Amino acid sequence: NQPNKLIKQWYQRRVRGMAPGPPPPPMMPPEHMNMYYGGMPPNPIISAEDAMGQGEVASKKSKKKEKKERKMIRTAAGDVWEDSSLMEWDDNDFRIFVGDLGNECNDEMLYRAFSKYQSLVKVKVVRDKRSNKTKGYGFASFKDSADYVKAMREVNGKYIGNRPCKLRKSTWKDRQLSVVRKKNNEKQKLGLKI
Repeated sequence: NQPNKLIKQWYQRRVRGMAPGPPPPPMMPPEHMNMYYGGMPPNPIISAEDAMGQGEVASKKSKKKEKKERKMIRTAAGDVWEDSSLMEWDDNDFRIFVGDLGNECNDEMLYRAFSKYQSLVKVKVVRDKRSNKTKGYGFASFKDSADYVKAMREVNGKYIGNRPCKLRKSTWKDRQLSVVRKKNNEKQKLGLKI
């Protein structure tokens, strides 16, 4: 077992007074081990081009980190999970839940149903990952609230594919973990059961 062996070696050197500093953390790369045993880590001399390239890599990593820090943690039925599919949608949109879709429905059919509204941003039919069949619902996203209201009135009950659809306001924000916790705290303050 490599990590235990390294810690044993450190302890033996420490007892003899040869190993300054804390013990090496487990699974440390061998090239970094010498800094724990009184030596200096290797410091290769690099060219200016390499240094500039490393700066670009670092800036790309920081940009990726900024994007990655934004997480959509969801909760429902006692389960908590991270939903990466919500990252594709705009946070400040007006979203409609489109229910009662048949198996023949796809994103294109849903787009055609809502395409007459200028501020339509995105549509998506939700599918099962294994069988690729629709789960019977989808979403349509609008930038303008007027188009959102118009679509709710005009498209509700119209046929998309071979079934009449049922439209509802999407409640995706209500399942955010922070919102659920806030509601639970308010219920506790009122003395209600959660």
